[in-house]
Amino acid sequence: MRIAILVAILMAGLAAGPASSVAQDTGTTQGARTAPADAAKEPAPPPSVTVIGAKDAHGILGREVRSAANEDMGRVVDVIVDRDGTVRAAVIDFGGFLGVGSRKIVVDWKALRFGGVANKKDSITLELTKAQVAAAPEYKEDAPVIVLGAAGRLQPWDFDH
Repeated sequence: MRIAILVAILMAGLAAGPASSVAQDTGTTQGARTAPADAAKEPAPPPSVTVIGAKDAHGILGREVRSAANEDMGRVVDVIVDRDGTVRAAVIDFGGFLGVGSRKIVVDWKALRFGGVANKKDSITLELTKAQVAAAPEYKEDAPVIVLGAAGRLQPWDFDH
């Protein structure tokens, strides 16, 4: 008999449990503010779409960079943009063998030539010699960026010290 009463009490509690939580939920949402129907925002317009032909544009990260004399200059590992989003320079992993002894240097974007790039195997041409690039200071994140540029082309950046 006691077991039957205990089971009846448990069943009543389970039956009342969801109903009481619904009542509590209803009570908490009644005071919430709702936006008037006329204040609903219009949906955003669809994004614009631009189609670039496969022969007209190519990714450059990881692409080989060579000098005008066909010397191996390294690979592009990053691109640097200014606060306005304008591309200013490329970071090249220069020197070394299989990543050992290499260092990153920054070259002015205007010193790069992309005219001969038609597929993934083609390299970018850099208007600097291997000796000029070898003498460039190493790029370090969170330090002022020193950009190596082709003669007479580099524009100074405005940056906070």
